[in-house]
Amino acid sequence: MFNVELYSGSREQNYELVIKQLTALITDEPNLIANLSNASALLNQFLTEINWVGFYLTDESGNELVLGPFQGLPACVRIPFGRGVCGTAAKNAKTELVEDVHEFPGHIACDAASQSEIVVPMIKDEKVIGVLDIDSPIKSRFDEIDQKYLELFVEALVKSI
Repeated sequence: MFNVELYSGSREQNYELVIKQLTALITDEPNLIANLSNASALLNQFLTEINWVGFYLTDESGNELVLGPFQGLPACVRIPFGRGVCGTAAKNAKTELVEDVHEFPGHIACDAASQSEIVVPMIKDEKVIGVLDIDSPIKSRFDEIDQKYLELFVEALVKSI
C-alpha cells in the first residue's frame, strides 16, 4: 500500500511511479551509498504499514550480509548467508515473501514489532551483492504485486551499480 495522500492510482501505477522517481534520483550518480540511501528513503516515504526498509550488502567474503543504508530502528549489523529471511534470500538468490515472520525457521528479530517481511536479492553479474529488506508490523502485509514491483525496483537500482 502507498501513502494515499501522495498517490491516487492503482497499486501497480503507484509502483511504476516510484520506480520512475528512483530512476530520476540515481541517474548519473555513481555513489552506491547515496543511491541506496535515497532508495530506502523513497520506499519509506511511499509505503504504508512498514516499520523498517533498507539494504544489507554482501561483504568481501561473499558469505555474509552487512547493514547498509536504511530507515527504521537500529538493526542487526551482520547476517550470515542462509540465516534468517535476509540470509536465506541471499543464499538462494530468490525473493522471500514471509506472511508471518514467527513461522519462518531461524527468523532474526531485530524489531519485535515486525510481523511480516519481504526480502529481494540484488543480483549483478550472477552474484548476490545485497538485499532489499522491508518489514511490517502487520501480518500478510506483502503480496505478489509487492514482490513483482519491488523486484523491478531492485532491478532499476542494480543497473546503476
